[in-house]
Amino acid sequence: MSDVIDRDATDQPRRDNPTIEQLEEEGEIAADYIEEFLDICDLDGDIEIDVRNGRAYISVTSDDESDLRSLARPEVVGALQELVRLVVQNSNGAFSRLILDIGGSRDARQAELAQLVDAAVARIDAGAADAALPPMSSYERKLVHDLVSERGFTSESQGEGRDRHTVITRS
Repeated sequence: MSDVIDRDATDQPRRDNPTIEQLEEEGEIAADYIEEFLDICDLDGDIEIDVRNGRAYISVTSDDESDLRSLARPEVVGALQELVRLVVQNSNGAFSRLILDIGGSRDARQAELAQLVDAAVARIDAGAADAALPPMSSYERKLVHDLVSERGFTSESQGEGRDRHTVITRS
């Protein structure tokens, strides 16, 4: 049932299979919070909400890229995303898996991940049995698994908590 709240692996309340309406609500809550945050920082930004793949996606863009440059650094986006997720959880009582993109930061990070995968594949092609990537978020690991699969290799996540990382092997 979509409105049942369970617990995830981190013991955080979450909804199984949230509805489009619930995800749109998450997006609206997040967008309101980000809008206030941008106002406090005296930054201009346009906020777009999208729902796909069972997640709310929030994109912040600006006509003047320099307005968002300081917020678009990966560690800042990650921290702000976690903060926004907490705001959403505090508002609706359920864990949020929303994804935040500021000034194209997600596309830039995906390009970095592709380079990491390419380097790992090159190590395997040079004779290594496997190649481990650094720890990353579950969302980034999902992107890596997709990239690895596209290149005809196999990957799996190993480790626990903040040490969870992806190991790539030949198929």
